[in-house]
Amino acid sequence: MSRDELSPEVLLSAYARGYFPMGSDDEPGVIRWYDPNPRGIMPMTGFHASRSLVRHARRGNFQLTLNSDFGGVVAGCAARENTWITAEIVQAYTRLHAIGYAHSAEIRRPDGLLIGGLYGVAIGRAFFGESMFSRETGGSKMALGALVSLLSGIGFTLFDTQFLTSHLASLGGLEIKRADYKRLLAAAVSDPVPWQPPTETYSVTPLMQRISQTS
Repeated sequence: MSRDELSPEVLLSAYARGYFPMGSDDEPGVIRWYDPNPRGIMPMTGFHASRSLVRHARRGNFQLTLNSDFGGVVAGCAARENTWITAEIVQAYTRLHAIGYAHSAEIRRPDGLLIGGLYGVAIGRAFFGESMFSRETGGSKMALGALVSLLSGIGFTLFDTQFLTSHLASLGGLEIKRADYKRLLAAAVSDPVPWQPPTETYSVTPLMQRISQTS
């Protein structure tokens, strides 16, 4: 596989049309492109956070940062026995991060320790979630809920999760038809200006409370 096959230009064009790449541990160097039907999304309102998760966030005083450790988040997502986040994928998204399109969300303890997060791509008012991880209870859930809340508050209209897993469904994720997804996508990417996340630190609890339906 040549470097150009996962160049920023190729990746951005693909995302804007609904495609995303995945590598394979079993086939080094092989990249496959996906455009699933149905498509998984996370609604920009109505994130489902359990009362126990909200209490956990409050008691732990967890913080959200953005783009403070992109490499660390990608490494955390890739640290599993089988992963589609191959060396080629890491290199490609690191290049995309360098030009302002790939972003990470980190969940940290008050002492700064990274305990979970996610990364993805932003184009216009769409965020394409790629992967998330947890090193402690609730790390990925807090990252997802806090980021969705933050993005909805600044006008993002689409949070793509690619597929719908049982984990995402429990948090409020939905499946929609490909045609419906493409309509949402076209509207969301109509202003493809790179998003420049603020460098401030956010408290997780109020972000989740603003968007959540607790159960």
